[in-house]
Amino acid sequence: MVKKLTRKYVTTKTVRGRTYYYFRRGETYQRLPNDPDSQEFDTEYWAIRSGNHKKATKTTFDALIQSYYQTPEFRTKKPGTQKEYRRTLELIREKNGKADFTKLRRKGVIAARDKYADTWRKANSMVEMLSILSRHAIDLEWITSNPASGVKKLTGGEYEPWPEGKLRAFEAYCRKHSLEWELTAFMLCTGTGQRVGDVIRMEWGHYDGDYIAVVQDKTDQRLWVACPDFLRAYLEQLPRKGKFMMAKNLTQGVAKRTIQQRVMDVREQVGALGYVIHGWRYNAAVALAEAGCSDSEIQAVTGHKTLEMVRKYRNQANQKQLSKRAQDRRKKS
Repeated sequence: MVKKLTRKYVTTKTVRGRTYYYFRRGETYQRLPNDPDSQEFDTEYWAIRSGNHKKATKTTFDALIQSYYQTPEFRTKKPGTQKEYRRTLELIREKNGKADFTKLRRKGVIAARDKYADTWRKANSMVEMLSILSRHAIDLEWITSNPASGVKKLTGGEYEPWPEGKLRAFEAYCRKHSLEWELTAFMLCTGTGQRVGDVIRMEWGHYDGDYIAVVQDKTDQRLWVACPDFLRAYLEQLPRKGKFMMAKNLTQGVAKRTIQQRVMDVREQVGALGYVIHGWRYNAAVALAEAGCSDSEIQAVTGHKTLEMVRKYRNQANQKQLSKRAQDRRKKS
């Protein structure tokens, strides 16, 4: 039942015995407080009538993030990737949840990036997530262009192999201070050429004394990686404290973030902040190239989907060898 009151534009609806008040102009209804005799009702009524009433924003960061979580794009990602995405998205929501996403501009994306300039990975993740949210907002027809498009990411530790001196310094520091998790991550990454996210999931049951079975989280590719002598020797003396080679307890492995932070602490101590943990994967690739392995042989160890990255590190190894031969010729001349 709909009943019109004497006050202009005010309409009521009675649903299941309860009466609700609305300001109606044309086909637009705006809810009013329940008591028509209250000051709150008068204030709201005149605010709407005078055009000073602020409508609730439906295009908030909070609404957009919730919507994105329900998309096939997000729901089909790996659990580890979802966790990484959520970490940054929830940080964005915490700071901007009630803000109108349609008001986001390029300078706002840059400001969000620069706020975390001291931790370049977090800064770049902020740009990436804002870009993903913007693309989703375009799909929802909230906006027509991506304000994060083309925003330059920051640079920090490069994805480059570590110099030999830094590798030895890292290992020595871990041994001196009995840092088992850090040293095990180092040995497994440099020995197998796998990403740290795959290394932390390695189980003793995956190791037969010669090979470690790996299903790469990023590529879904199953590999049997042969272990070099130094890695086999290390694993033979490593205490088996649980299901995982890096064990938090009997059934759980160490979290990726924990290892990353601990490795960061050691990098700081040995002066290796210019190099990142992912570089160990490339140390393995370069070592294989320097040993004369073919591109396909290197790919069989590292599991790269394409040969493009493999060739990059083969070229680096070849340049190093050519430099050595050139200088040897110089000594003979």
